[in-house]
Amino acid sequence: MAEPGSSRPSGPNEPGEPGEVIDERALEEVVRFTSELIRIDTTNRGGGDCAERPAAEYVAEKLGEADIAATLLERDPGRTNVVARIAGTDPEAPALLVHGHLDVVPAEPADWSVHPFSGEVRDGVVWGRGAIDMKNMDAMVLAAVRAWARAGVRPRRDIVLAFTADEEDSAEPGSGFLADEHADFFEGCTEGIGESGAFTFHAGSGVRLYPIAAGERGTAWLKLTARGRAGHGSKVNRDNAVSRLAAAVARIGEHRWPVRLTPTVKAALTGIAALRGLKADVDAADFDVDALLAELGPAASLVEPTVRNSANPTVLEAGYKVNVIPGSATAYVDGRIVPGGEEEFRATLDRLTGPEVDWEFHHRSVALGAPVDSSTYQAMRAAVEHFDPGGHAVPYCMSGGTDAKQFSRLGIAGYGFSPLRLPEGFDYQALYHGVDERVPVDALHFGVRVLDHFLRRA
Repeated sequence: MAEPGSSRPSGPNEPGEPGEVIDERALEEVVRFTSELIRIDTTNRGGGDCAERPAAEYVAEKLGEADIAATLLERDPGRTNVVARIAGTDPEAPALLVHGHLDVVPAEPADWSVHPFSGEVRDGVVWGRGAIDMKNMDAMVLAAVRAWARAGVRPRRDIVLAFTADEEDSAEPGSGFLADEHADFFEGCTEGIGESGAFTFHAGSGVRLYPIAAGERGTAWLKLTARGRAGHGSKVNRDNAVSRLAAAVARIGEHRWPVRLTPTVKAALTGIAALRGLKADVDAADFDVDALLAELGPAASLVEPTVRNSANPTVLEAGYKVNVIPGSATAYVDGRIVPGGEEEFRATLDRLTGPEVDWEFHHRSVALGAPVDSSTYQAMRAAVEHFDPGGHAVPYCMSGGTDAKQFSRLGIAGYGFSPLRLPEGFDYQALYHGVDERVPVDALHFGVRVLDHFLRRA
């Protein structure tokens, strides 16, 4: 019996090593689809005001044109997800999830060189909100699977496609809803790939890295509340809620978190150090991660945010008049937790806030880790290095998070793999949620070729 949303394309299957099927039409489509998806404004300001349905219908239409049956699923009106399954040639192989979100963060047109929802293609570059995060990946997936349908080829494993809502906020109407309410669509999936990995990172001296994400720090957004005695601003008040909160926030901001190296981060440090001719005994009792990072050059920025827990104060709310001491004050802190670091995080926050300030999780998601010695990781590495023989794939841990956190509820190990070959000087990471977000056409061509190569061989 076919799985929900499944499609079994007809046509010949290539014996042995599958050949390349990305043709000129696929290269044209990946650029056009990126541009057209950008033009569909799916701005997510939080609080449920986004409407991904027009983009979801666009995706479903493109899949349907390739005879790939797509199912549209909503928890909330307009917050639409798309799921489809492409059957593989090996029914005994575990299925692979490929996911990308349809929403984007806000963009202020006055700040941009090109209107953020124009999808303009200029001088070999596609401009607009979502060009990097992550309508480019959505377009690469669509272009690749449509090329399979035209060529009559199938991947080895079942491929489950999920295009999701609300990743840029809580993800609960999106991947959370799919994982909790529609697990049957993901039957057999043991691993998944999503955003933010396999992009070119120029590490200096001509070294090109392709960091593939095999972990994510957990999200721990915190709400701090201090209470005290309200009163007149001219009177001495030792029970001042603002003072109590400010002291706690200062302690949190100044705290130096201890090093906590996960297997993924150790692998990243070892691999990057080796490419720079350095030895890194990351398991030695006297290993100094900060000293090593100082020698890694630009590549240190890939690893430095993930060697520790972190907590950054971001919002303060208190009072309503300068001469009135309020009875309460509130702050928000963006906390991130390395895999295995939650107990330390909780104990540290208890100590830093002290007895006069309460804290709670405002939003929380788990930390993730995936094996870097798996056959799937090796297939990703091989695909990247096949199309850039001078490049070096290395594992890394994301400092933030993706929909992989929600899909992990289904036991799916998540990797960040949305391949792009980028020119030196192109600041990929700065364009996430940044002004003038854009992606080179050549990067999309590289990405769809790598994605096809990996997905049919994984």
